[in-house]
Amino acid sequence: MTHVVITGGSSGIGLAVARIYVHRGYRVSLIARGMAALEAAQIALREGNEGRVHIAAADVANADTVGAAIRACEAEAGPCDILICSAGIVEPSPFENQTEADFDRQIAVNLSGSVHAVRAVYAQMCARGRGRIMLVSSGAGLIGIPGYAAYCASKFALRGFAEALRSEAKPKGVTVSICFPPDTQTPQLERERAARPAEAEVIMGQVKPWSAEQVATHMVLALDRGRFDIYFGLTLLALGRLAPLVRPLIDWHFDRQIRRLQRVTEP
Repeated sequence: MTHVVITGGSSGIGLAVARIYVHRGYRVSLIARGMAALEAAQIALREGNEGRVHIAAADVANADTVGAAIRACEAEAGPCDILICSAGIVEPSPFENQTEADFDRQIAVNLSGSVHAVRAVYAQMCARGRGRIMLVSSGAGLIGIPGYAAYCASKFALRGFAEALRSEAKPKGVTVSICFPPDTQTPQLERERAARPAEAEVIMGQVKPWSAEQVATHMVLALDRGRFDIYFGLTLLALGRLAPLVRPLIDWHFDRQIRRLQRVTEP
């Protein structure tokens, strides 16, 4: 039976993906920091579904603990067949105001946390000659956004990791994918928006938020089809495909809008 491991699986996109796989009857393992949230997710997912749900608490930024959590889940549910790396954090702030700790934490969770989870399952996937890995980046991994220097850095870096790993993994029978969701209606989004600079909204407001269920459905379908890069809507598709060609025009357009906003808000 297929075993799906999801980091950041107790809420948001990760939990929505888990619902789809549990409904299919798969074994699903959720990994997140908070045991209370994991237990609540486990109970909710078991209701009316065929699949088995396992949980393990771990901070993905710590390679040893996330590795131990995944091994514990595999001991109960078998080797990981599909890995979804959706654990992530965002702390909007102008770069000059952001503490070193907050900047480094976003890199540690969003980038290194995904790498740690991949490392925990990659060798056995290669040895078995099969496996699927989905890295969850962001629309902020396609365009730089004021107030999101750390977050953009972590999400841009995931693409480079995914592209390199894809080339290494494909001959071994392992599929690597990366997706770039827009703002998604989750509890984290509400908290983030309270701290979001107005300049960032000029860019991020171009794309309407998706529901976690819509994003999850899009991701799972793409995984089923073995696609590498997954975008959500025409705006993000255009950014993903064309931004490198038209970067000066994009920068000029948003720079003008931000200058206008700043003139309006200046005392």
